[in-house]
Amino acid sequence: MKRYRAALALAILLAQTAWADGQSGEGIFIEAESFSSKGGWCVDQQFMDRMGSPYLIAHGLGKPVEDAVTTVEIPRNGTYHVWVRTYNWTSPWTSAQGPGAFRVKIDGKPLKGLLGTSGNRWCWQYAGNRKLKAGTSSLSLMDLTGFDGRCDAVWITPSQGSIPPQGKDSLEVFRRHHGALPETPRDGGGYDLVVIGGGISGMCAAVSAARFGCKVALVNDRPVPGGNNSSEIRVHLGAYIEQEPYPALGRMLREFGHSKGGNAQPAANYEDEKKEAFLERQEGLTYLPCFHAVKVNMDGTRIASVVVRHIESGEELLLKAPLFADCTGDASLGFMAGADWMMGREGRDEFGEDLAPEKGDRLTMGSSVQWYSVDEGRKTTFPEFEYGVMFTEDNCEKVKKGEWTWETGMNLDQINDFERIRDYGLLVVYSNWSFLKNHYSGKEDYASRSLGWVAYIAGKRESRRLVGDYILKQDDVDKQVFHEDASFTLTWHFDLHFPDPVNSERFPGNEFKAATKSNPIYPYAAPYRCLYSRNIDNLFMAGRDISTTHVVLGSTRLMRTGAMMGEVVGMAASICKAKGTTPRGVYQKYLPELKDLMRKGAARTDIDLPDNQGFNTGGHLDKPKDILFH
Repeated sequence: MKRYRAALALAILLAQTAWADGQSGEGIFIEAESFSSKGGWCVDQQFMDRMGSPYLIAHGLGKPVEDAVTTVEIPRNGTYHVWVRTYNWTSPWTSAQGPGAFRVKIDGKPLKGLLGTSGNRWCWQYAGNRKLKAGTSSLSLMDLTGFDGRCDAVWITPSQGSIPPQGKDSLEVFRRHHGALPETPRDGGGYDLVVIGGGISGMCAAVSAARFGCKVALVNDRPVPGGNNSSEIRVHLGAYIEQEPYPALGRMLREFGHSKGGNAQPAANYEDEKKEAFLERQEGLTYLPCFHAVKVNMDGTRIASVVVRHIESGEELLLKAPLFADCTGDASLGFMAGADWMMGREGRDEFGEDLAPEKGDRLTMGSSVQWYSVDEGRKTTFPEFEYGVMFTEDNCEKVKKGEWTWETGMNLDQINDFERIRDYGLLVVYSNWSFLKNHYSGKEDYASRSLGWVAYIAGKRESRRLVGDYILKQDDVDKQVFHEDASFTLTWHFDLHFPDPVNSERFPGNEFKAATKSNPIYPYAAPYRCLYSRNIDNLFMAGRDISTTHVVLGSTRLMRTGAMMGEVVGMAASICKAKGTTPRGVYQKYLPELKDLMRKGAARTDIDLPDNQGFNTGGHLDKPKDILFH
């Protein structure tokens, strides 16, 4: 497989020309994510769509991380002023000085300004000034606490009053003017299918299409594939594969699925390298890790091309294809293309669902920041951490690990409020752990334990859902409604999370724990028409953003189910290529051909495949003897 590896030789992004309108003067603009050595800082791209850029985060679990370092070319001798775009991330909950403190160092010497501890929004903060000589200088970000200080960019200017703009759009123009972003994207090539989103469904869609003769690009905005099943989020593969009426669907997952089970386990359990090898060896597939889709170019009701941006270098590529698949989870591609979408809970009368609320609302299932502690075999310490959420003997969580139930943001917007949602997840983990270590009456039970891992990439369950030619609803599943285009099979119960009642009583309106009620289902083969957009002619979707109601999402969102969706999308894309048709055209004219491919499946037949189906399926399969599959 041809795998694109972005060149990072120009990681130091400099420009020294005057700002065109004279408002921002001359200076040197450095994107933090482009630092040549990240040290212990991590690249966080989760909020690019809202703020326009990734940033670096000092995720040290309460221990300062190693400096991020790069070099800058100073054009001439003089006094230079340094501004940093940063954010005090605990400001939504307290007016106190925040925990994410850091400083800037130039040539190894810190500037005076303390950054990241004040303000209530992303803004430019003054780091200080320094006399510098013409030539190369080192620039460093020095973390002081290990508590998720964050830096978006650095601006070095000879004019103290020269500050870059604040707004997303104006800052985008500024970035391009100062060389941090290219004026135009580079041609990234033409494909038969471009898949946006490198989670389980996107991986299966891309490989399935390639195996049936398509030239495919798979775009993943993280360095490792797998989405929620990657080592960055650590959610196990749930639900079942290889079900009637097409038992070959899902077998592909055996080629890269993990062989050990469980949520919030050590990174190695999620076998990122197995997923990477699965993609790398696939002929006809170009894998583009660390690229995020930022723009869609339309031709009427068709997507003509998509612009993707590297999350470190800022390099942009233009990808063209007659077919696209949105496997982003957030339906980001479809949203940019103008596809019809839904979000929140539909009212009971809208689709006749007795599991729906009486009136529709914007509530969704939340996002999880999972974590675990480890026994160090010696006494350990953890800093005092209290930033607006107080834990006591009565309300603390007396646990040594937190997995899916640590869920936040059900009352917030999972798109527009996502940084706040993730940050609240971090806040309660640190606050609760600090209480257990320092004040809990039973703290001796935690004396030798340290936080071993806390996710900073949040595991999201629900946001936008794209509307297809068919919207799958509860009645379809309950009554086993037959559809001629039956395809992938639902096996998970209607698993709809809600705020844990005890947690709600303790933290009203600020819950961070979830509960669920099991509503069992019989296995059900869902219509293919749920896998393509009703108003964007060449757009497929697979994963949690397919065409279902909120209630049915409780079953379809499981990753093994998404894997089967991806396989079907890849098969349908190959028919589109062969017959010169659209996703809808496959349903209208070539359904028998799709059924033939679903019977065949996309798994390799030249090797023995391991049985990893049994891990973490959840045991919710209720399959009566008289169930009939068509």
